[in-house]
Amino acid sequence: MPDDVAALSRRSLMMAGGATLVGLGSAAAQGASGSGVPGPERPVDTGKVENGKVTFPNWRGPSDRPSAPPPAPLPPGERIGFAVVGLGRLSLEEILPAFGECRKARPVALMSGSPEKAKAVAAQHGIKPEAVYGYDGWDALARNPEVKAVYIVTPNALHRDQVIAAAGAGKHVLCEKPMASSAAEARAMIDACAKADVKLMIAYRCQYEPYNREVVRLVRSAKYGKVKLIEATNTQTMSLPEQWRMKKALAGGGALPDIGLYCLNGVRALMGEEPVSVQAQIHSPDDPLYREVEETVAFTLRFPSGALALCSTSYGAHETRSITVQAEGGAIQLQNAFAYQGQRLFLNHREGKAEAKEERVLGEKNQFALEIDHFATCLLENRTPRTPGEEGLQDQILMEAIYEAARTGTTVALKPPERIVGKGDGKGEAQAKDASGKALDLTRGPEPEDAG
Repeated sequence: MPDDVAALSRRSLMMAGGATLVGLGSAAAQGASGSGVPGPERPVDTGKVENGKVTFPNWRGPSDRPSAPPPAPLPPGERIGFAVVGLGRLSLEEILPAFGECRKARPVALMSGSPEKAKAVAAQHGIKPEAVYGYDGWDALARNPEVKAVYIVTPNALHRDQVIAAAGAGKHVLCEKPMASSAAEARAMIDACAKADVKLMIAYRCQYEPYNREVVRLVRSAKYGKVKLIEATNTQTMSLPEQWRMKKALAGGGALPDIGLYCLNGVRALMGEEPVSVQAQIHSPDDPLYREVEETVAFTLRFPSGALALCSTSYGAHETRSITVQAEGGAIQLQNAFAYQGQRLFLNHREGKAEAKEERVLGEKNQFALEIDHFATCLLENRTPRTPGEEGLQDQILMEAIYEAARTGTTVALKPPERIVGKGDGKGEAQAKDASGKALDLTRGPEPEDAG
């Protein structure tokens, strides 16, 4: 690069108390006349605007992956305003930072039981002091026109009352998983949101994460033929007896609803079918830590297609978060499947006389930002979320069946979902079907949009 061009690409021009970016092209160049860059050495800005989005031609050779298009966020005033309810670790470490990567959503309010913490967090994220509420502040939040939706991020036992309060305030609701402490609570939440004519989505982030979606695509495409076995494991270790997850009154259960739910929901999302029976075992050591909740759960789901899903979860085993799919013609393994980042996807199959092991590398994206933006899209376009309340209710029903199977030592037969989701939202999305024409994804809305 000539020295004068290099100097131009590094230059920052400070004007009127702000900063002007010099160069918005793929080569950090303006390409404007009078730039001071001589003749043929002048960089060219190749960006074009189409439908309000900037696009660039692919500059890479055919052997390399093309780069993703530039982000195209909505102007801040057009993004859906969210109130984050609950300021624990998940909110502060993952969800609030994820809003910085959102294109269609922004945080505009907080609700917390700790005024001091809420004040500090509001200042960090540019939220107005008057938009900070205690847990008794639903009436005041209802009068805040900037808040269009709330994200419930509190212990499971609080979800029902907070979702019902949010619906009563006329706000759409994104609720963390597990949806509730029981199927009865989940039904009440769905009914309250339907009565208030607000949308309800459950935050199953993995259903929006690119690697998990790619595994679903591979399974549904029958790339390796019929699925025979799925192994799903989600384990970690716990140490604080006073942590709310160890209190049944707040958590509803132990490893199963907290982290085992990822296995349950993950295999259901892969297959698109609903299981027809379950067997299960539960074990907890003689340890005060597990006085109220279980440590380890293993359960087996049988699907109508004949596939078996072997799922295991524990609060007492070293961290492992994986899904492996064994099909007729190959195997799919997703490491760190349920983690916040670090997913690795491997495909095993025959290649001539050899066994090939291929790693498929995708662009990593913030799955919290993806799920939040999906809900924002659903509000902007009046669409049904991919993971609505019916999806959360079905998991609550199945978890109750898993506990029953473990308690009785019997195989528990499962019924079809009691509430299903119609796809008639005016967008023309077709109902997913298997090879025999049987409907899939009965408790899910249309596929989420690609984030680019």
